[in-house]
Amino acid sequence: MLEPHVVTFFYGSYINPAVLREVNLVPDRFEVARLPGFDITIRPLANLVPSDQHTVYGVLAEATHAELDRLYRHAREVLGGVYLPRSVVAETLSGYLKPALCYIAPELDGGPPDPAYVARIVEPARTHGFPEWYIERLQQFAR
Repeated sequence: MLEPHVVTFFYGSYINPAVLREVNLVPDRFEVARLPGFDITIRPLANLVPSDQHTVYGVLAEATHAELDRLYRHAREVLGGVYLPRSVVAETLSGYLKPALCYIAPELDGGPPDPAYVARIVEPARTHGFPEWYIERLQQFAR
């Protein structure tokens, strides 16, 4: 029996297909979306924080619970970030609202991000066609 797929909102380095392939997660397709009510931080890993003044761009993709478990176990064991699933409603660029899972860390160790880590977010943000103002926002974390 096939395991069902769930729609997940990815942000940070998980918008990068090459990063997902490192843990054998290869979604069939990505759909650019935004998540209002949050802001992105990178200290040193990407995370979301509630904000009524910001929106975060990312991608929606389908994954199984086993794939998501493998991905976020890697984040915990290798990268040191504990991310927990949260239900969100993302808005596609065509204006559709889509329920999704989004993994957010309740807390992360602070510290400056590695510019190479930020580059692994900025390049796919360009490829996915994120707005230029948002790409500039991401680049600020590497300074």
